[in-house]
Formats: sequence, C-alpha cells, structure tokens
Amino acid sequence: MSIVVLQLPKVKRKTNTRPAACSYCKGALLQRWGGTKKRLRDPKVHQVKVYRYRCCSCRRTFRDYPAGVGRARQSERLRKLAVVCWTLGLSYRSLALILGALGMPLSRMTGWRNVQAEAEQIRTQNRWKPVRILGLDGAYLRAGGQTRPVLVAVDLGDGQPVAIGYVDESNPQAVRRWLEPLVKRLEVSAIVTDDLSSYRKIADDLQLAHQVCQFHLRRWVGRALYHCQKEVPPEWQGVIGEVGQTLDQLSPEGSRRLYALWKQMPGRTTAPGEERTPLEKLRDLLLRLGEHWERYRLFFEDPQVPWTNNATEQVIGRMKMRSRTVRGYKTQAGMLNGLLVAGTSLS
Repeated sequence: MSIVVLQLPKVKRKTNTRPAACSYCKGALLQRWGGTKKRLRDPKVHQVKVYRYRCCSCRRTFRDYPAGVGRARQSERLRKLAVVCWTLGLSYRSLALILGALGMPLSRMTGWRNVQAEAEQIRTQNRWKPVRILGLDGAYLRAGGQTRPVLVAVDLGDGQPVAIGYVDESNPQAVRRWLEPLVKRLEVSAIVTDDLSSYRKIADDLQLAHQVCQFHLRRWVGRALYHCQKEVPPEWQGVIGEVGQTLDQLSPEGSRRLYALWKQMPGRTTAPGEERTPLEKLRDLLLRLGEHWERYRLFFEDPQVPWTNNATEQVIGRMKMRSRTVRGYKTQAGMLNGLLVAGTSLS
C-alpha cells in the first residue's frame, strides 16, 4: 500500500530571535515596543506570542510574527492544509464543514482565497527557476461552459508545472509567442513533446534540442505500419519489418538505413490532390522518420533527457481529474490558478 507524506509548514508559538532589520527602512537599530497574545486557527497551536518593534531610524513600528504566522487569523499550516484538501477533491463547502468540525472554522471564500494565493506563490517561485529540460503538451479543459485549449509546461527535472497558458498547440505562431519568453527566462536547452509538426518547427527556430516522446512515436508508427502491412504488396512486406526493427534499435545509422529503403521504393504516381497509394504512404513514412531521426534518440546522447513525456502527462492527468470534480471554473484566471495548484505534486 502506498503512503503519501505531506510536509506542512511549521508553526512556532513565539520567536526566539530579534528581527535583523526594520521591515520599512531596513534600519538595524530596533527597540522592543511591547508584545501581545494572538489567537490562531491552527491544528495544533491556538495561541502565539507576537512582539512589536520600533525602528530608531524611521520611528515606525511593526510586528514580528513567529514562523508560520502572519496577519491573518489562520496559520500557514492551516492555509496549506486547506489547499491540500481542495486538491484532493473537496469542494469549498465541504472544506469549510470538515475544518469547522475539527475546530478550525474557515469560510468558503477564505478557502478559495487560499487556493488563489497558493497559485500565485507557485507562480512566483517558478518565475526565475532555472529549467534545463521542459516538457510540453496540450489539453482541452472546460471553463465558463465551453472547452478551451491549454498548453502546459512542466519541469522534467522535478515533474512540477512551471507555466500554463490558453494556447492551442496546433497553432505554431501562438505556441512560439507563448514559449519564447519562457525559454529565455528559464534558460531552457531542450524540450520533450509529442510528434506534432508545430513543435519541430518551434524547436528549430528557438535552437532547442528536441526529444519526441517514444510512446507517442511508437503508437502512431505502429498504427501506420499495421495499415501498411494489410495493404502493401507482398514483395514490399520486408520493408515494413525493417522499419520496425530499425525503430526498436534506434541506432545512429538508422537515418541512413531508412533513406536507403526510401530510395529503393517507386516514386509517387498520384496527383497532389488524390489519395496516396499504400506504397506511397510507406514511402512517406520512411522519409518522415529519416528526416527527424535525431529527435527520436536524443535521450541516448543526453542521459538527463527522458525518453517519454510521461511527467507532463501525469500533471495534465491531475488537472483533468480535478476539473471534472469542480462545479466549474468561472473565470480564465481562476481556471489557470486552479489548474496550476491541482497539477502541482503534494509531496
């Protein structure tokens, strides 16, 4: 049986050290200006000691809160617990009822604000986080009563989402406009995607190494070979077997071997607007695999590059599961925040 361990923020009853500087002018000379007891909503700590300090430079006073405590009545631990409960599938109404029964009353709107604040915190942490290898994949999710395309970018180093945008992955121009500043800011050097042509062009334009997910590759190539095997004449059946063997080996010479097979086959006989013959479909398949062979075996050259895009698929899976259980995202910003929180791993 799997066990999930959640790391919730720690909450201290009082601070053991003085603040190093004024929170306004950064002055170092501070005078303690009294203290008070603050009631707190938290699973364990219900009261903390808060001290006030006066800055001798700007003459302003400020409070120094213990770890895990802020201006709000709820602690950081309770805020994180509410986010975890929402991520696991509870509605805001159920969240308020359960936490209230446990002696930690929380309104539905406070739960909603906690989720929005968590999304902003994740977005701030990811803004300048260096990401060497980025996984990209698109999805279609419902918001505002209609289905919207979204593009998800995941750090394949830790499997956490770094950005989500309202972008249709089949539109190369829109994908590039959204991806280019992200690549520059995060210093991305390689991307892992499915075998969509728009990703290939964008990787070349942005000078990125590109790994095509092996699962997607073998799925569509397997289907194409299956149909060719039923339609291609018997004298060309051996070519289909060699294509499958070459794809299994993924050797550096695979591109030359596919090109040699392509040269052996007869040229195109149908007009551009007509349906291609089975031999022409097999010939086009050989050409496509040979032209993009280096994208299929990048993980051999760079061990840090994963051979599949499963981490991105898992993030999108968590997003889809949560989107099915919510009553509906009302705004685009709320949907992006909810997807970002739902896609982030809890551990």
